[in-house]
Formats: sequence, C-alpha cells, structure tokens
Amino acid sequence: MRRLLHALPLACLLLILWLVLNDSLSAGHLVLGVVIALVLALLAPILRPVRARLSHPLVALRLAGHVAADIARSNRDVGRIILRGHPPGARPGLLDIPLRIRDPHGLTALACIVTFTPGTVWAGHDPERNVLTLHVLDLSDPEGLTRIIQDRYERPLMEIFE
Repeated sequence: MRRLLHALPLACLLLILWLVLNDSLSAGHLVLGVVIALVLALLAPILRPVRARLSHPLVALRLAGHVAADIARSNRDVGRIILRGHPPGARPGLLDIPLRIRDPHGLTALACIVTFTPGTVWAGHDPERNVLTLHVLDLSDPEGLTRIIQDRYERPLMEIFE
C-alpha cells in the first residue's frame, strides 16, 4: 500500500499526460490511462536504483538564486554578441574542467545548469578522469569560467547531493 501511495503523484501526472495526448475523456481512454499510469509508476523505481537525497535546502535555494542571476547575465551578454557581433578577443571553443563531484544527481544538475546558461553547452564528461568538457561561446577567460563552474556550481552541488 505504501508503494502505491508513493507512486500516486507520478501516476496522476502520467494519466493527465495520457488523456491530453489522446485528446479524449472517454471511459475507455480513462480506464486504459489509469492502468498504464499505475503500472508505469509502480515500475519506475526499478529504473532509478540510486535515490537522490536533498540535504541543505538553504544551499539549494542560494544555488538557485546564483543560477537565475547567471542565466539573466548570460542572456544579456549573448544578446549583445548577437546584436553587435563578437567583441575583439572573444572566441568560441572547448574547455576541459576537472570535477570533484561524483554523485549522478549532482552531475545531472550541473549539466542542466550549464546547458540552461546561454553561451555554454555540456559537450561531454569523461567519467574515468572526471573531466567536464564545455563548449563556450566566449572563451576569452578560461580560468575564470573554470573557477565559476567549480566554486559557484560544483561546490554547492556537492554540499547538496554528497
């Protein structure tokens, strides 16, 4: 019974998605949607053997604020590059950044943060060396960008997930 209660939010979301995609509220679609949603919601934990534990919620809130500010600032900077062209000395390129974080949820969050920020894209991760490869629109200050990724994003993610 407890598994069913934990699966209920996902099952409700899947049912709503099923009904919206089928554009029908008929009894057949409703019954089929309930069955499919419950089965998938009950089987979903098998696909995620590593559970995330969110510790230090205040650190997470502070990180969210930093990310929001960085995204806004990066939007402004990328907008200027698009409207005015590349400033002198600015060049796109790839940057390898050594990481300490190992938690898969933390790495996923870091990938989202980097990709949500205009001008940077997560281009790869070498799990053996634990090195992140970024594609950067303006690679004029690689040390500064490495410091931002490691200090502003990686360190709080390690506090939250490890």
